[in-house]
Amino acid sequence: MAVPPYQEKTEMPVGRVRALLPVRADFVAMTRNPRRDLLAGLTVAIVALPLALGFGVSSGLGAEAGLATAVVAGALAAVFGGSNLQVSGPTGAMTVVLVPIVAEHGPGGVLTVGLMAGALLIGLALLQAGRSMRYVPAPVVEGFTFGIAGVIALQQVPSALGVAVPEGDKVLVVAWRAVREFAAHPDVTALSITVGVAGVMLLGARRFPTVPFSVVAVVLATVAVEVFGLGAEPIGALPAGLPAPSLGFLEVSALGSLVAPAVAVAALAALESLLSATVADGMTVGQKHDPDRELFGQGVANLAAPLFGGVPATAAIARTAVNVRTGASSRLAALAQAAVLAVIVFAAAPLVSRIPLAALAGVLLATAVRMVEVGALRAMARATRSDAVVLVLTATATLVLDLVLAVVIGLVVAGALALRAVAGEARMDRVDLREGEGRDLSGAHSEEEHALLAEHIVAYRIDGPLFFAGAHRFLLTLSEVPDVRVVILRMSRVTTVDASGALMLKDAVHQLNRRGIAVLASGIRPGQRRALESVGALELLRREGREYATTPEAIAGARDRLREAGVLAPGRGPAGAGASGAGESRAGESVAAAEEATR
Repeated sequence: MAVPPYQEKTEMPVGRVRALLPVRADFVAMTRNPRRDLLAGLTVAIVALPLALGFGVSSGLGAEAGLATAVVAGALAAVFGGSNLQVSGPTGAMTVVLVPIVAEHGPGGVLTVGLMAGALLIGLALLQAGRSMRYVPAPVVEGFTFGIAGVIALQQVPSALGVAVPEGDKVLVVAWRAVREFAAHPDVTALSITVGVAGVMLLGARRFPTVPFSVVAVVLATVAVEVFGLGAEPIGALPAGLPAPSLGFLEVSALGSLVAPAVAVAALAALESLLSATVADGMTVGQKHDPDRELFGQGVANLAAPLFGGVPATAAIARTAVNVRTGASSRLAALAQAAVLAVIVFAAAPLVSRIPLAALAGVLLATAVRMVEVGALRAMARATRSDAVVLVLTATATLVLDLVLAVVIGLVVAGALALRAVAGEARMDRVDLREGEGRDLSGAHSEEEHALLAEHIVAYRIDGPLFFAGAHRFLLTLSEVPDVRVVILRMSRVTTVDASGALMLKDAVHQLNRRGIAVLASGIRPGQRRALESVGALELLRREGREYATTPEAIAGARDRLREAGVLAPGRGPAGAGASGAGESRAGESVAAAEEATR
């Protein structure tokens, strides 16, 4: 029985929402290896604690905002996300976007942006936009990651030098002003702490990769500051618990001015989360994320985190990698990570508040260094010149402009270079008429007739796409055709035709017709007819019976036109040559024997 249209309209959105919600299999998987998942969650929490504090401070909303994001967004993204292994929370890439928003709109603006970005991510999930991640080229991703690493490192310069954060919304400018202020009033205390923490993390991880040296370095730095009375600025007082959920920050009148920042935050959250999930899939066997569910989970997380004072969140590649390497197999690990951080917020806030800001700067500097994979960058730079250009341009735009604009620039340039490469592969070659006459060439025509046909007929074979990026080259080639009576276009090897290519073909036929040259086409594929029909090119060819299924048929048609014009005698040979009927019969048999390859 047919379903009424109104039922289809109401059921389709319901079905899409249901496909984005958690399923029973997610929870069953959490019961298979609970001990291993809980251990992985504890390990990730130890790694995540200094990062959550550091990114919270760097965002401008304070360490408590980073912890709230790690707890609330981390738990909700684990439940509703599309990956069993993903760990979410505050990240360096998101911090880069938030700093100028804080400067312009204040903390309340950042929370509102997070709320709006969450709604946008849920909308993207409902539109099934998650699959678009597969179209982001690798050089764009690598350049984006390299640029983020540079921005994170530059953001730590004020805390690493022990100076107040200078005014400015560009990291290069802020870092330079911090260096100038430090040079005017040098104090190596903060710098020593930052370098020491970063050094312990980087050197220690090489020899003992399983030890959480970020926590070890932060603890050592905090103890040293307390014991020796060093004048290093601490994080400051932290609330002993999460605040009650509230929408007090929301100002409806400011929503219009926050649309652009919200779009940027949502785009970054989608990009980084889907990239992280792809990386996690590649590190395991049998795990595959659902991109639309991942967007939905990040949307739910970002809707909730601002209610508790948290900054916008996204999946964290580094923490996800730690989660996978420590044996996580289900969402229980990410949930355990959020639970451990919640316990720390409630039980150890006074101790955490004494951590020096310079120590967190060291953690983030080491994190930025780890983000740069020299081998991958070298491979991309050596692959092709186009890949190198896209990588450098994306990284530079990330440093100088902003992250979302950098990705857009990278995608546009990569797309333009790809189109240029594809257009360069397209060719139109003049071919010998013998190629289109079948296997029996020796008896088809005499050498005299071949010479006469070649004088009055020219054939071109088009290979590759006939589209806007290279169509003008074909038009130029056809416009330079010598004075002949017939032009044959062999189109069986054309891979695609767009409106620009079809218009080019139509213009070329018009130009040749005005010169008295008939244009015949052979081998047009069914998939190419729509574009050719839409601009009238196919009708122009059909008007006088100038479209043929195969090249041999087109050559026979061209030969008939030469007979009608008196160039060829009614028989087979040239006018006045006394061509025999037997030769004509052999020519017809040769045409009939032509195979598909001769189209």
